[in-house]
Amino acid sequence: DVQLQASGGGLVQAGGSLRLSCAFSGFTFDDSYAIAWFRQAPGKEREGVSCLSTNVANTYYADSVKGRFTIFSDIAKSTVYLQMKSVQPEDTAVYYCAVRKYGRYVPSCWEFVEEDRYNTWGQGTLVTVSS
Repeated sequence: DVQLQASGGGLVQAGGSLRLSCAFSGFTFDDSYAIAWFRQAPGKEREGVSCLSTNVANTYYADSVKGRFTIFSDIAKSTVYLQMKSVQPEDTAVYYCAVRKYGRYVPSCWEFVEEDRYNTWGQGTLVTVSS
């Protein structure tokens, strides 16, 4: 079974940095998966933040985090990270990682975000940005 474990959340001051981790099991980077970070702020809908695929080099970001957040992976550790810089109070949310296995059709991982097709989720980690 595919399992995800998100961690790294906490309290950070505006302008600071934080690195979230999503450790996964049940597949490797030799398999064909899309991996994404989402977030849900209090009283708001869940939104996609960033994603990558195990089989292509492209990464994608929501406009609200472009230039500030970076998604990257450590293949040996089966972990995907979200490096957050210049965080702002509006980045306060519970952050989740999620995956979707590719079938024969291989769209971009962001297309999966837009179509709400991620189907395996981690438990979430809370990020609170103080002003």
